[in-house]
Amino acid sequence: MPEKEKLRIDKYLWSIRLFKTRTLAADACKAGRVKLDGNNIKPPHEVKLGEVYQISKGPDRKTIRVTGLLESRTDAKTAVGFYEDITPVEETPGFKSMFHAPVLKRDRGAGRPTKRDRREIDGLQGDYFEKESE
Repeated sequence: MPEKEKLRIDKYLWSIRLFKTRTLAADACKAGRVKLDGNNIKPPHEVKLGEVYQISKGPDRKTIRVTGLLESRTDAKTAVGFYEDITPVEETPGFKSMFHAPVLKRDRGAGRPTKRDRREIDGLQGDYFEKESE
C-alpha cells in the first residue's frame, strides 16, 4: 500500500480499523474521545509518525503509537502493522473483567425476589459490594 506524507486523524483511525466508519472516527474526535498528549484533537489534525494517541471507545481505552500512515482501509492483518498498541495491561477489558462482581440474571416474568431469594443472591455475591466500600 502506498504511504502518504499527510493524513487526517479521522481517516487514519478508520483505515487502521479502530472505527467502523470515517464518520464515527470524526465524531469521536469532535466528542473529545481521541487525545494527543492529553489534549483533545479535531478530525483534520495531521497524523505524524511516532505520535501517541489515547482513544476511548465506549468502556474500552486504547493507547496507540503511529508506526506508518495508511491511506486506504485494508484487511485487519495489514492494518495492524501501521500502529503499535501500547495500552497498559490495567486498562484492557480482560484485566478489568477480573474485578467485576458476577452478573446475576433472573428469568423474565419471575417478579420480585422473595426474602429467601434475596438472601441466596446476597450469599452468592459474597459481600462483594461491602468489601469495596471499606
